[in-house]
Amino acid sequence: MPTLDRKKATSSSRKGDDRYQTLLLPLMIGFAVVMLAFVFVKLGSEVTDGDTRIFDMELLARAQSFRGAYPWLAEVMRDLSGLGSTAVLSLFTVATVGYLSLVHARITAFLVATSVLSGTVLVSVFKAAFGRLRPDAAYAELVVSGLSFPSGHASMSAIVFLTIGALIASTRSYLPERIYTLLTAALMTLLVGLSRVALGVHWATDVLGGWAFGSAWAIFWLLLVRHMAKQRGSKVR
Repeated sequence: MPTLDRKKATSSSRKGDDRYQTLLLPLMIGFAVVMLAFVFVKLGSEVTDGDTRIFDMELLARAQSFRGAYPWLAEVMRDLSGLGSTAVLSLFTVATVGYLSLVHARITAFLVATSVLSGTVLVSVFKAAFGRLRPDAAYAELVVSGLSFPSGHASMSAIVFLTIGALIASTRSYLPERIYTLLTAALMTLLVGLSRVALGVHWATDVLGGWAFGSAWAIFWLLLVRHMAKQRGSKVR
């Protein structure tokens, strides 16, 4: 009997630990979303007050200097920037939503589509609200129209690539595969943002703000996907 009692106690303890870990992970991820949102708001405030101008101008001048010293850099950066274009990200999104629908993960497909579409709308709203002008054309490799903060390329590449990367990683049980997938998604997001600064079409803080908003938005919707999957008693596919 004492042995049986100990087994029951051990089982109860393990269940308690599992419940604790199940609760802790969403809380930690939620905290990350809040912190990223705070970074975005803080950057927006500093940009509005003009406190980032010296930092932005220094990086803008350095980017122009690098392009002059290494002429091939501009072409590489244009190619990388294309990964964050509306056409490319739309293609990735449609392909992902189509595949999820095909494997009967329709709720996940709907949430991914909603995440991207609502993110696109919010970026436009933020640009209009902050009304920041792009760097002077004299510093840029090419002339781009529209407002500047936050960077649409940086924001949307974070939303699309991080979302797709996380969904793919969730289907893998081998930890190195999951880490590799997430790091690849993060690297693509990083390169798109850096390319915008390197080409002189965005201030550095535009890209930082875009990364902060896009990452927070992607994580928020992935949490929602996870919650919906648990409610349905199935694993996110």
